Amino acid sequence: MAIMHSNYGACMVSRNIYEKKGKLKWCIREESVRDVDNGWRFLSDVDTEEYLSDANNWCILAFESVIEIEPAVLAIYNMPIGAEVTLIQKGKKKFFIDTETGNPIE
Repeated sequence: MAIMHSNYGACMVSRNIYEKKGKLKWCIREESVRDVDNGWRFLSDVDTEEYLSDANNWCILAFESVIEIEPAVLAIYNMPIGAEVTLIQKGKKKFFIDTETGNPIE
C-alpha cells in the first residue's frame, strides 16, 4: 500500500506495524531515495533481519499515517540523516533513546 499525499513526505514501514502484528520500536533515518521520501524507516518489535530483507514486507506510507499509528514519532521528525532511535514505553510514558548510546532523546 502506498499513500503519497503528505506534507511530511513518505516513509518505509514494516508491514508488521501496518498490519498491527507488532509495535513500532526502531526508527532509522536514511538518505532519501525519491523526492517524496523523507528517509524515515520504521521497524517493529517483532521484525527479524530475514523478514525485513523481503521487499514485500515493507509498505510506503505518508508520515502522517505513521503518526496515526504511533503519535510519538512526531517528536523525531526533524532528526538528521543517520539518526537511529528506539521507542521505549514504561507504563503510559513513551520516549525515545539513541539506539547506539542508550541516551534519551531530548
